[in-house]
Amino acid sequence: MPTPDTLLNYPELAIPLILAAFLVGLSKGGLPAVAMLSVPLLSLQMPPLVAAVLLLPIYILADMVGVYLYRREYSSENVKVLIPAGVLGVLIGWATASVVSDKMVTLLIGVMGITFCLYTWSRRNRNIPATRPQVKKGLFWGTLSGFTSFVAHAGGPPFQVYMLPQKHPKMVFAGTTTLVFAVVNLAKIIPYSNLHPYTRDTLTVSLILLPVAALGTLAGKSLIQRLPEPLFYQAVQIALFLLSLKLVYDAAISSLLHIS
Repeated sequence: MPTPDTLLNYPELAIPLILAAFLVGLSKGGLPAVAMLSVPLLSLQMPPLVAAVLLLPIYILADMVGVYLYRREYSSENVKVLIPAGVLGVLIGWATASVVSDKMVTLLIGVMGITFCLYTWSRRNRNIPATRPQVKKGLFWGTLSGFTSFVAHAGGPPFQVYMLPQKHPKMVFAGTTTLVFAVVNLAKIIPYSNLHPYTRDTLTVSLILLPVAALGTLAGKSLIQRLPEPLFYQAVQIALFLLSLKLVYDAAISSLLHIS
C-alpha cells in the first residue's frame, strides 16, 4: 500500500489523484459536498489517513483560488461566527484523535445529513421564511463542522444543516462555504503534521496536482453562475443526501467487518 513517502512509486495512482484533485477544486468553486467524494475515492487505493494527509495541501492551495473568486460574495454575519467555531472544532478533533472512533463520527454525520434532508423535503410545499444567523446555533454547527472536517474531511453536512435554512443567494452561500473552510483547512496543518508528518513526495504530488485543482475551482464557479437558484439548492440537498447515505453505509460495513 502507498505511504506518503512512496507515492511517486505508484504511477497507477495518477488517474485517482487527478480526479480527487478536480473534485476538491469543484467544491472550492462553490459545489458543496463534492469534495467529500475525494477521500473515499483515494481510500480504494491507500489508507484513509494517507489520503486525508495527501489531500490537505490540495485543499489549501485550491482554497487560495476560491477565496480570490469569492472575496466579495459571502455572509459576514456567518463568517464571524463559523470561522472561530470551526477552528475550535479542529482543536477538539486533534485533542480527541486517539479516543473518538472515525466510524462513529462517520455514522453521526451521515444520520444528521439524511435527517435534515428528509425534514426539509417534507416541508417543501410550505411557505417557510428564511431563518436569520444565530450565534448559538452557529457556534454549535460550526464547531461540529470543524470537528468532522478534521476527522474525515467531512465538514459539509453540519455546515449545510445550519446554512441552508437561511436561504442565501447561491453565490453568497458558495462564498461563505469557501471562506469558512479555507480557514478550517489552514487550522488542520499543525495537527495533521503532528499525526502524520509530511514528506517531500507528499508535497511534490500536491504541487503537481495544483493546476488540476485550480481548473476544478474555476469550473465550479462557472457551473454555479449558470445554475438557476432553485436547481442549485436542490442539487446541494441531493448531494448531501447521497453522500450521507454513503457515510452511513461505510460506517455499517466497517462495523460488520469489525464484528466478523
